Amino acid sequence: MAYATSNPPNMVAQSIGAAPALWIYSSTDVHTDVDAADYFSNGTALGMRVGDVVIVVKTTATIGATLHVVTVATAGGAATVSAAILA
Repeated sequence: MAYATSNPPNMVAQSIGAAPALWIYSSTDVHTDVDAADYFSNGTALGMRVGDVVIVVKTTATIGATLHVVTVATAGGAATVSAAILA
């Protein structure tokens, strides 16, 4: 599926100093779709920055959640996220 600006991610914790902001995004898209380049077409307009953390919640029959990090934030444009590796 494709991202719809009518269902944007929501910032749930603002950045303080150099710390990342925390976002939550609910969608029927699987996390590999969300990882596509420039998926959040209005990401920077929403305030997404490189290093911000995004919790992606899948809202279909197979409910799940994945953790992602903003890796690209184009000035005045899109944001790209990648699945985070927790070590």
